[in-house]
Amino acid sequence: MVDDNREIVFSISELLKYEGYDVIAAYDGMEALEQLEQHPVDLILLDVMMPRLNGLSALMKLREKHRIPVIILSAKTEESDKVSGLTLGADDYISKPYHSAELIARIRAQLRRYHTWGNEKKENTDQLLVNGGLRLDLPGKRCMVDGREIRLTAKEFAILQMFMEHPGQVFSAEQIYEHVWKEEAILSVENTVMVHIRHIREKIEIDSKNPRYVKVVWGIGYKMEQF
Repeated sequence: MVDDNREIVFSISELLKYEGYDVIAAYDGMEALEQLEQHPVDLILLDVMMPRLNGLSALMKLREKHRIPVIILSAKTEESDKVSGLTLGADDYISKPYHSAELIARIRAQLRRYHTWGNEKKENTDQLLVNGGLRLDLPGKRCMVDGREIRLTAKEFAILQMFMEHPGQVFSAEQIYEHVWKEEAILSVENTVMVHIRHIREKIEIDSKNPRYVKVVWGIGYKMEQF
């Protein structure tokens, strides 16, 4: 539980302890990262506005090493914080003020999802691809974006898998086509690939016109940014 308001930390901690959870308190982003290195943690409740290191900056840093679920706590007026939090890899957000029942329900939902994905990741490390808030379950052919399941066609899934298996690598339209369609790109295939890339962006990006994940490298092809 990370919040610079000690009364909020105390009240939520007591609620969670009553529900059977162990709680570690931190009062700014820097302390949260320090605690994370010292203790095993299954979920983080993270406030946005805090001293030393704010919630969004802390989220960016912890996502470099950890994939545990993070629920952002934000005031109703901070809509941009909600969008930024999800974009940076948060799994959910809850607006202040919130009801205790909703908070507990969302925590339980994220823990169920984390334990399911986490067990699969330990047993089949190469069967789950993760990049920021984007996750691909290869055996189940499932795509999750910021905790939400997204429906992809078989070709879209294959393209996204190709990108996520080689983050940062640039692929030409011909390379993408030959890898996914399993046939030689004899004729111009740029339009075919471009349409599929556009559909992928519309499904996984918050703003498809300013994509975070799949980027165009002008004159060469496409690549996926690594987070």
